[in-house]
Amino acid sequence: MATGIHKWMWPMHRRLLLTMACGVSVTAATLAQNDWKTYGNDPGHTRFSTLTQITPQNVMRLTRAWEFDTKTPGRKWQNTAVVINNIMYITLQNGGVVALEPETGRELWRFETPVRGRSVRAIAYWPGDADTAPRLLYGANDKLLELDPLTGRLIESFANGGILDVHPGQPPGAATAARSTANDSEEGAARGGPGGGRGGRGGRGEPGGFGSGFSISSPPAIYKNLAILGGSESENAVVGPSGDPQAFDVKTGKLLWRFHLVPRPGERNAGTWGGGWKDRGGPAVWGLMTVDTERGMAFIPTGNPGGSVYGGDRPGDNLYATSIVALDAATGAYKWHFQTTHHDLFDADLAAAPALIDVGHNGKHTPAVAQITKMGGMLFILDRMTGKPIYPVEERKVPASRVPGEVSSPTQPFPTKPAPWPRLGMTKADITTVTPESNTFCSEWWEKEHMYNDGPYTPYGADAVTVVFSGTIGGGNWGGVAFDPQLGYLFVNTSNLATIGHMVPGNGVEKYRNELSYTRFWDENKYPCQQPPWGELVAASVNTGDIAWKVPLGVYPELIARGIPPTGTPNLGGPIATASGLVFIAATKDARFRAFDAKTGKELWYAQLEAAGGATPMTFMGRNGVQYVVIAAGGPGDTDRGGTVTYPQKLVAFALADRVTTPAPATAAESGARTSPPAAAIAQRPQSQGAPVSAERLEQGRQLTETFCTTCHGMQSETAAGKTPEGWQATVEAMVGMGADATDEQAKLIVEYLSHTFPPKK
Repeated sequence: MATGIHKWMWPMHRRLLLTMACGVSVTAATLAQNDWKTYGNDPGHTRFSTLTQITPQNVMRLTRAWEFDTKTPGRKWQNTAVVINNIMYITLQNGGVVALEPETGRELWRFETPVRGRSVRAIAYWPGDADTAPRLLYGANDKLLELDPLTGRLIESFANGGILDVHPGQPPGAATAARSTANDSEEGAARGGPGGGRGGRGGRGEPGGFGSGFSISSPPAIYKNLAILGGSESENAVVGPSGDPQAFDVKTGKLLWRFHLVPRPGERNAGTWGGGWKDRGGPAVWGLMTVDTERGMAFIPTGNPGGSVYGGDRPGDNLYATSIVALDAATGAYKWHFQTTHHDLFDADLAAAPALIDVGHNGKHTPAVAQITKMGGMLFILDRMTGKPIYPVEERKVPASRVPGEVSSPTQPFPTKPAPWPRLGMTKADITTVTPESNTFCSEWWEKEHMYNDGPYTPYGADAVTVVFSGTIGGGNWGGVAFDPQLGYLFVNTSNLATIGHMVPGNGVEKYRNELSYTRFWDENKYPCQQPPWGELVAASVNTGDIAWKVPLGVYPELIARGIPPTGTPNLGGPIATASGLVFIAATKDARFRAFDAKTGKELWYAQLEAAGGATPMTFMGRNGVQYVVIAAGGPGDTDRGGTVTYPQKLVAFALADRVTTPAPATAAESGARTSPPAAAIAQRPQSQGAPVSAERLEQGRQLTETFCTTCHGMQSETAAGKTPEGWQATVEAMVGMGADATDEQAKLIVEYLSHTFPPKK
């Protein structure tokens, strides 16, 4: 039961003595590196691990350690696994949560989402406090659910039996407006070519998608007892639900604060929407939020306004759309904002989590926040406390809109360091010459539609078809950045793929709509129509603002076979970095998982996956002393729009070949572990010594051990080596002798659990 752990809890001062008994004193941040507790590994989303077992020298020896097949084929799976207290958790593309044994991939329990909707990207974890046990949190449609980490059961004391409705409410007519623009949503876009009609767009019909009005599309950020979350909404609906960030009490579900991303009359920056603020759909917060737990600040990356490509009814900069907004995490009070695109007409919404980094520049150390955008690989590095750019940002003149009634922003912000590295525009002379066939197809299409691009931030026009860089998948996207504090390098992957559009009169609340919206500018083989590179991995030095290196990311094997150098591919998903000097990333259409040298950008290793890994990887240290790197492979998703092929969705773990000793696990159906809680699963392992121990006692022992002993850094080596029951008895007795205030029964439960789970290595 959810609160059962607390009747075994020891006083805090005794827990400190227990930690001292292990003989090692370390910080919580260091301890956390053995696990991977959040999507970004830490609340600041640096996606950096201190693990060093896998190095540039031995990474070539990586091999598959295990895989877990979800048995739910699809076209994308954006999940990043997390490992918390020796259990791995994944969210499924079609809804639900699964707990796995992290060293084998064996299923421990599965929770099927009882509400319509799907969970996306990762699960969040609240560690509990003196009164309440830890909890897992994730979203399904407009519901926030909380689960017991050990059993996968709903936390009945939270909200309505473990399920909280977080829909912010929608104004009259919102549902109608959402339906009226369903044909303009991003999923299922068709592509028009020189021999065919202009492409339209199919509605986002998946559960929890934009067509339903509002959904939670990323895990909440956790600050103390708060779960801070945003939402996706119908981003083309002028009238619709707000995506305001909201904070809820983790224990009860009570709403504690909400910040208006479209300021109301009398609020700060209320004059930036003209009369278009009322009942405005969006801006959404569908990406990942970041928390500075030390300073009590939350950093919110915001989306575009509802009515994303026409803004004639919302004159002004439209704060706080397409901005980083810094709030007081405890109260939701405004601290600062920085807008990366004024009066957004480009679907330039911020999706990546702001990364909390440290910058050493001009003899000064500055806590900073780094934000990648969709617009041409623009990376903004801002002072974390003030929001002011550390390197100069220039407001440059950009093309004016050609749509009647539209008043576009005359300028847009451009960072000078790092300077934008991908293509920011194109002419017909820039059409690809990678293959003659591609050049012919794209050139004929350009001529047929009278295409044009006037440079960065060219708005979609009404007089001809517009080519827009970056397109709707970026530049950068939700994959975000990884940060190596030792090198001072930020690593980021970007796509170079244009979108084309043509504005035509709309219906109802839409005065103009984009009839070609989300149509990719690529040929019939889906090779982008401009010159390569089509995808890049980049390292930027945050201390100088310079690009340290950049390399094409991804290949088309059939082009390589023709002797064409690597072009890169469109990509979605992000990188991670390790203290040994490696960068791991999948993301590309070629379904490869790669490792790069963090200092030079040299590709050191790759593995071929059954499907594209359109997700962000993670790494952790198993109880067996083995470092694993894990990627979710589920299909190319938005980088292969319009495709009909489905792919297996598998979680794949890699480890060094000389350390892989565990055979691949049975499938969930074969193992019968679909609903087994962790303690029961442990009881089934053929490694126990002595008399059998009941699953109930093992669960009690596990709770005690993980509450107290896992705060001890030395316990990692103790469990990796294993001990006899007599050895574990002596260890626990030594802890008690140094001040751990355990009853005889509590000590016995701990010994039983440790003896059963960590016998001596043979």
